[in-house]
Amino acid sequence: MPETIIRAERVEKYYAQPSANRIQVIAPTDLSVCSGEILALLGPSGSGKSTLLRMLTGLSAPSAGQVYWHDKPIALADPNVSIVFQSFALFPWLTVLENIEAPLQARGMNAAEQRKRGLSILDTVGLDGFQTAYPKELSGGMRQRVGFARALVVEPEVLFMDEPFSALDVLTAENLRSELLELWQKKTIPTKAIFLVTHNIEEAVLLADRIIVLGRNPGVIRTDFKVTLPHPRDRKSEEFTQLVDYIYKVLTQPGERPPALPGVSVKTAPDARIAHYQELPHARPGGIAGLLELLIDRHGKDDIYRLASDLGFEIDDLLPIVDAAQILGFLTVTEGDAEVTTAGAEYANSEILRQKELFRKAAVDNVLLLRQIVRAIETKTDHTVPEEFFHDLLDEQFTEEVTLRQLETAISWGRYAELFDFDAARRRFIQPEKTSPDSVDDPDAEIEE
Repeated sequence: MPETIIRAERVEKYYAQPSANRIQVIAPTDLSVCSGEILALLGPSGSGKSTLLRMLTGLSAPSAGQVYWHDKPIALADPNVSIVFQSFALFPWLTVLENIEAPLQARGMNAAEQRKRGLSILDTVGLDGFQTAYPKELSGGMRQRVGFARALVVEPEVLFMDEPFSALDVLTAENLRSELLELWQKKTIPTKAIFLVTHNIEEAVLLADRIIVLGRNPGVIRTDFKVTLPHPRDRKSEEFTQLVDYIYKVLTQPGERPPALPGVSVKTAPDARIAHYQELPHARPGGIAGLLELLIDRHGKDDIYRLASDLGFEIDDLLPIVDAAQILGFLTVTEGDAEVTTAGAEYANSEILRQKELFRKAAVDNVLLLRQIVRAIETKTDHTVPEEFFHDLLDEQFTEEVTLRQLETAISWGRYAELFDFDAARRRFIQPEKTSPDSVDDPDAEIEE
């Protein structure tokens, strides 16, 4: 049985608020990292992937629960881990070799051993000959190689990677993935386990022995399963496509039990609390209309994985648009298939003014925040409401970053639909000069609690 290196028991992350409420980022979660496996953590933006990574490495303490390193509380242990970051995070004033030796120097290793280890790992990752170069002289792919070398030079027992390929072009990323997998399979590096945070579904299926998919608001494990496909894995094989499609289904059905997949044992977490406000995806009306038009060209329905693949989209590019279309009632998603509704077809096929009318009705009918803003403006005698009022309401449920993003999206949608205008200087919502008579179907409705 594989050795458990890191074990998390009921770990969660939340932030206290001035009121009795608290913002929960990660729901109580059990998770283990075992020797001999590459574990990939997937999830949409805002699901807490990086937060969970930081807790597992000991960089951030959980709000509740405990993380163990070889059965010892991680705060009392000396975990041997390294992290490869998305942004390279190199010291620009140091040479390649000096960057690689930096963590060894921090550990107090003597200069001779530092140099020996540094030169050895340079050769391992294909950087031999670049030891005297500075980061500014290297391409993005070469700089990330330095990042890998710096992480591996300390011979970590667990290598953590936080979206390490996302800042690279497609070909460079593919090359680095292949090289990393080769180092791992040939045991060229002493690392016992790799923990990969990614938003790229194909990348996870291509590399991982085990995949965990997170839901969001709060972050919760929706599925945890092993990948038994032999290496090298063929992206065009039916088995590979089936796994990718399964993950898309899990991600696009956040409120439902994960679908079944033959041979996959699904683990799920307890139901998360019901949110008062739905989280608005950061998608623009033009993007929503474009997605609907693409689907209409495909007879109104298509598999989301196939659609994303044809468009060359990553999950974080496509899912916010899909989510927004679902919230507005323009789209339904069942078993990973997106289908345009009657309202969605009318919206996509209408002229601009009619599109605004349809969007206005859909927004008021389906989005609580927009409905409240409109009603508050109508109720006030001066027909203006400070943004701060709604900021405080959202702040009880979301983090500050998400709250600001929610307001940004609400302002964008409200302006497009001519539900209200926004005075950026005074930070106030104001009634537009011309209000469509159907901007709110029920003017007597009260603000929902």
